[in-house]
Amino acid sequence: MKALVVAEIRQGALRSVSNEVVSAARQIAGIDPVSVVAIGSPGTATAAAGLAEFGADAIWSAEDPARRSYSPEVAAATVAAHVRANEYRLVLLSASAEGRDLGPRIAAALNVPIAADATSIRSDGEDFVVTHPVYTGKAIATMRLSANPAVVSIRPGAITAVPNPRNAQQHALALAMQPDEARVVVTKVGGRTAKLDLAEAPVIVAGGRGLRAAENFALIEALANAFGNAAVGATRAVTDDGWRDPSTQIGQTGRLVSPDLYVAVGISGAIQHLAGMRTSRVIVAINKDRDAPIFKIADYGIVGDLFEVVPVLTEAVREARKAS
Repeated sequence: MKALVVAEIRQGALRSVSNEVVSAARQIAGIDPVSVVAIGSPGTATAAAGLAEFGADAIWSAEDPARRSYSPEVAAATVAAHVRANEYRLVLLSASAEGRDLGPRIAAALNVPIAADATSIRSDGEDFVVTHPVYTGKAIATMRLSANPAVVSIRPGAITAVPNPRNAQQHALALAMQPDEARVVVTKVGGRTAKLDLAEAPVIVAGGRGLRAAENFALIEALANAFGNAAVGATRAVTDDGWRDPSTQIGQTGRLVSPDLYVAVGISGAIQHLAGMRTSRVIVAINKDRDAPIFKIADYGIVGDLFEVVPVLTEAVREARKAS
């Protein structure tokens, strides 16, 4: 069964979530070969070539000299045409912000359903079986996909990218629609203030209303900087109050994340927030209320005043990094 992975290129660089999706495809029994399609401005083919390291057998690149930003209609039409021409059995992409927009468009163009935000995928005969958290993460739904092709988006961080080097063949791919024919035009991309994107960060330090004021997020920033590979997130209450940019909101109506380590500081653990981060591999909670719901899902909990705990933890992380 042939699989096609839709790579994500941003500002000329390959996003690491694409490595995860290629790894997911390579780990499915019966899938061979794994191809990649990448659409973007000149240089896209070079950026996408890195996916050979994670198991891509062939890389199809469509480069548009005039392209400066993501064009949903052009991308969906090009991917759908390529899928039809090559009879792929499975189409995979990341459930990132871009993937959540593009995935349904591709599925609609192919007249098939989409299984979105999957946390695992496997083959079962001619079908695919995926899992997806439901009811704000309180249950896991298992879905069988018999549509041909099956279209699935993978939650960022749910699958670990595993090197599996291949000698991938590079191919040029023509756009199925010219950009000037598109009805939707992206004129500006804003709101991305984080140094490291939440979907790609192995560590996330998130703050809630327990911080009391926007200026106290300096504690969160300091802890994230101490880790060196961490992004800063926030709860909906915090972003609603204007303390942090909405792009940093984690939860059911915000970003869905699955980092290796999630540090929740001053977060009580409302259901809406838990839905966005409970699939994190290790969860550490810091809260002065020992009965806070966040402790029910935390792997490690610290009951105490965050204004005393976080500076000590930050210094401990710095010292640990110096010693390593």
